[in-house]
Amino acid sequence: MPDGWPAGVPFPERESEFRVYAIVRSGGRQHKVAVGDIVEVDKISTAKVGDTVELSTLLVVDGDSVTSDPWVLAGIKVQAEVVDHHKGQKIDILRYKNKTGYRRRQGHRQQYTAIKVTEIPTAAK
Repeated sequence: MPDGWPAGVPFPERESEFRVYAIVRSGGRQHKVAVGDIVEVDKISTAKVGDTVELSTLLVVDGDSVTSDPWVLAGIKVQAEVVDHHKGQKIDILRYKNKTGYRRRQGHRQQYTAIKVTEIPTAAK
């Protein structure tokens, strides 16, 4: 029990199991994912709801071991299932120039695909 911890209050044990996670690339962006996570990525137009997609891996962390070697990661693909296709929040683009009467308003809603990570294979040791 650490110093200064109140008597009679149970001390939380450290989590001995580490969570495996990976950094993946999708649509020009990088996402940190773990098994069971639902992540919004740019729309994958070729995938339908329920399909399985593979994401290229940039880094895999499994406890204390970190795999970042591109030769090893070339064979590791994160498996994910397509959950939904939807639009993001609307953003407003407003352009204005003073004293000229120039005003333009434009809106945009980005297309997204929600995917659920099902498997992160680890590097062979």
